[in-house]
Amino acid sequence: MANLVRWDPFAELNALQKQFFGDDFMSSFKGVNIPTTDVYTKDNELVIEAHLPKFKQEDINIQVENGALIISAERHEKDEDKTKKYLVRESSSSFYRRVMLPERSNADAIEAHLDDGMLKVQVPLTPLPEPKKIAISAKAKK
Repeated sequence: MANLVRWDPFAELNALQKQFFGDDFMSSFKGVNIPTTDVYTKDNELVIEAHLPKFKQEDINIQVENGALIISAERHEKDEDKTKKYLVRESSSSFYRRVMLPERSNADAIEAHLDDGMLKVQVPLTPLPEPKKIAISAKAKK
């Protein structure tokens, strides 16, 4: 009787990755704390939430350029931090996200708030026009 073997569709990709990058390529990313970004729409606004722990308001730059919202942040070490000799450091010291804005966004009314490491950027959107209903008339009699 034949043994069934479960097929792994990514096995060949993993083997190729190991061949090109070595065994520890992906293990170097495990446990890394990369800041995350959530983008969603709610009540005629586009909301971008960036999780930026340990960043202060003065570390963050937000701008609109060529139809895109650009959020960048860089944390500079204080002099007392330079005396520390880190064995493991998983916190990020820089951040960059570029989010394309819809054509109906109002770039002049964008608001941003930083609260407890959570940056929330709200971009107002002009409401979409209501669909126009076309009435169907009966065929005219000749």
